Amino acid sequence: MTASSTSGTDVGYLVRFEAKPECAEEFGELLRGAALELARQEEGTTVWFPLRFGPTSFGVFDAFPDEAARQVHLHGRIADLLRAEGPRLLAQSVKIEPVDVLAAKLP
Repeated sequence: MTASSTSGTDVGYLVRFEAKPECAEEFGELLRGAALELARQEEGTTVWFPLRFGPTSFGVFDAFPDEAARQVHLHGRIADLLRAEGPRLLAQSVKIEPVDVLAAKLP
């Protein structure tokens, strides 16, 4: 058994966002606020980390125990929120990259 399979983080997504400059702070707050609260409500989401790479560049890394939970998340309430707010806040299309987690160190 791998380290990740014992921690429920076998698969994940690395998602990248580029906010419009005038909307960057609002987008960051969306990730820290409403999106985080929705992530906390998802039973199959093991970890969910909103990230900031630069002034207008953001990301999310999240992980799940299996493909079924990953698919539920992809079509869930956070995705609905981002589809609703994205056209107003984002400068370009969202980049979603599925990943396999090799190992995890969690508390």
